[in-house]
Amino acid sequence: MEAKLLIAVPRPLRTLLTYTYSTDTPKAVVGCRVAVSLGHSSSIGVVLGLADEQAASPYKLKALKNLLDREPLLDAQVLELIQWAARYYQHAIGEVVFTALPNALRDGKPLPQTITWQALNKPEASKQLKRAKRQADLYQWLSQQSAPCTASEIHAYLGDGWRQVLAALIEKGLAREQLSQPQARLPSLGKLTPKLELSEQQNACLEQARVWIQEPSPSPILLHGVTGSGKTEIYLRLIEDALAQQKQTLILVPEIGLTPQLVQRFTDHFPEQQISSLHSGLNDTERLQAWMEARSGQADIVIGTRSAVFTAFANLGLIIIDEEHDTSLKQQEGFRYHARDLAIKRAQMLNIPILLGTATPALETLHNADQGRYHYFRLEQRPGKARQPSLEVQDIRGHHLHSGLSKLTIQAIERTLERNEQAMLFINRRGFAPMLLCPACGWLAHCPACSANMTYHARKSRLICHHCGADERAESHCPACNNPQLITQGHGTERIELVLQQYFPETTLVRIDRDTTSRKGSLERHLETVRSTERLLLVGTQMLAKGHDFPNLTLVVILDVDAALLSSEYHSLERFGQLLTQVAGRSGRSDKPGHVILQTTQPQHPMLLTLLQSGYLAFARQLIEERKRWQFPPFSYQALIRAEAAEMEQALQYLEQLRALIPPQPGVVLMGPVPAPLEKRAARYRAQLLIQAENRNLRHLCLNYLTSQEKNSSNQKSIRWSIDIDPVELS
Repeated sequence: MEAKLLIAVPRPLRTLLTYTYSTDTPKAVVGCRVAVSLGHSSSIGVVLGLADEQAASPYKLKALKNLLDREPLLDAQVLELIQWAARYYQHAIGEVVFTALPNALRDGKPLPQTITWQALNKPEASKQLKRAKRQADLYQWLSQQSAPCTASEIHAYLGDGWRQVLAALIEKGLAREQLSQPQARLPSLGKLTPKLELSEQQNACLEQARVWIQEPSPSPILLHGVTGSGKTEIYLRLIEDALAQQKQTLILVPEIGLTPQLVQRFTDHFPEQQISSLHSGLNDTERLQAWMEARSGQADIVIGTRSAVFTAFANLGLIIIDEEHDTSLKQQEGFRYHARDLAIKRAQMLNIPILLGTATPALETLHNADQGRYHYFRLEQRPGKARQPSLEVQDIRGHHLHSGLSKLTIQAIERTLERNEQAMLFINRRGFAPMLLCPACGWLAHCPACSANMTYHARKSRLICHHCGADERAESHCPACNNPQLITQGHGTERIELVLQQYFPETTLVRIDRDTTSRKGSLERHLETVRSTERLLLVGTQMLAKGHDFPNLTLVVILDVDAALLSSEYHSLERFGQLLTQVAGRSGRSDKPGHVILQTTQPQHPMLLTLLQSGYLAFARQLIEERKRWQFPPFSYQALIRAEAAEMEQALQYLEQLRALIPPQPGVVLMGPVPAPLEKRAARYRAQLLIQAENRNLRHLCLNYLTSQEKNSSNQKSIRWSIDIDPVELS
């Protein structure tokens, strides 16, 4: 029988391609990879469904070149999520499909086989193993397993020396080795380490969450807990419940920096469970292995960054989003999806519970809770003797600063170190200084490919653009007038590190930013130094702002926040409130009181006062009221159309053409096109057009019309354009 199959290929095509394939079971190949002819070349594709056999095609259909998989790699549930995501985010379906596959499977290579072992049923086994206790134990255990076992499973059961014991069983004909793909299995709840005693508030939260989870169609649960309130303990108990029902758990985190410590925390609590991690810090082989463990059910718990939301699971029963407010959960290039929102959709499709945890809820999430769409529980206290830190605002107007630090700040650091405690200085800018300039002629180190300055990195003596990555040697003389006295302006983590070394030369100092954590394992080593050193100074960027627990850290100094307070971008105040609250929450997490110093030239800023005096919740609700007044999200729905070209005029003209394709609609506002805030990046000029609609249907009506008509507009191959649904920044 010849079937017509709908194939997604990794090209910027908004439609599926139809190919023929001879098979008696066409539905069995949905979700499999295939090799197809595409124009004058070949491509790998994925079968998404069956075409209408009655529909006539204006073209002669090509046959598949080859079926690459014996069984589907992507199940029906993942394919449903993929197709929904392509529609919602207005992105090419094939590119979305291949986002869901590990890199190692995107070029058509076969799914790797794993060496497994199983026991052979021999009546004489007990006699043969009478004097070999470890062999008898392993033989009995293998006989009880429902599927062949991997090396990691056998090692977890028997411990060191398992290979010799297994080799003896094989030699006696009581076990055999085979190549196979991992077999699906159901999770189970093994032994647990002793639990921490929950506070009264934590217990109330846990019991309420268990009630909500039992609903026929569970709504998302927002767990809003102040920093250090013990949200992770709630996660652990709910995962125990899922494992007891033989269900897997997916935990999404915004950055790979949070993954190692969560894996360790969960491994300590679940010593017998398989915990796998999925993030960009792994090589292709490691990511494929973790993906296969989730798909086969070998992984009881999967901890991953945003792309893990597409992972295939054998029996997914619970999703947890940690730090749900974090914008790192939104992909900012290519396929621009939000992992939190896709996870909520996936939970809805599977009819399983999802928990959103944070100390600083996103405004959209808090609004959904206030409207009753999400369940809401708040943890307001830190357990035990830990208390929220005290806050001090330093007005630095008119004060002399030593490389960004006030005299009062330096004195506070001295007192902290005298008590053998730790202090953290936070500045969300890496490098030594954001500007290198000549005081004689005014020359400024400017990126040749971007409308931005280059950042001076003193350790490497390099000028680096933090937008396009351009990298060049920093000259000792001005290239314009040959003046040898170049100066820097502004501060970054390197400069703060240097001034602290000058003031406190005998103190251990750790700097954590992208420059110091680029090598594999470097972040874990730095964090271990912080945890194992009593008297220490810590300097870092937003990598330190969330999730980390440093018991001896009692002082946090937050530098250079004025840019966020004065920004005209409407998201900036929300990000500022979240960042300040999260950074401040790193201090005082044990029985030692914490203190936070905020250096600013805007001590009377009304939103800063609201945040400091009334807390994040009041601050966020005030921002929501402002959003309502101006009809910004969550009271409207936005899409940002971006265009890039060799000249700004080309980008603006192209967006004018796109704007003209959208018919006037009541409830829709079009803003622009205008140059982007960063007008030039990587030698391309950037412009943008904002679509704002009073509901999602109207927004997508405009976008559907635009994408269907765009191919008929002036075809400028030199223009690159994209659609960003629910943008988290207008830049």
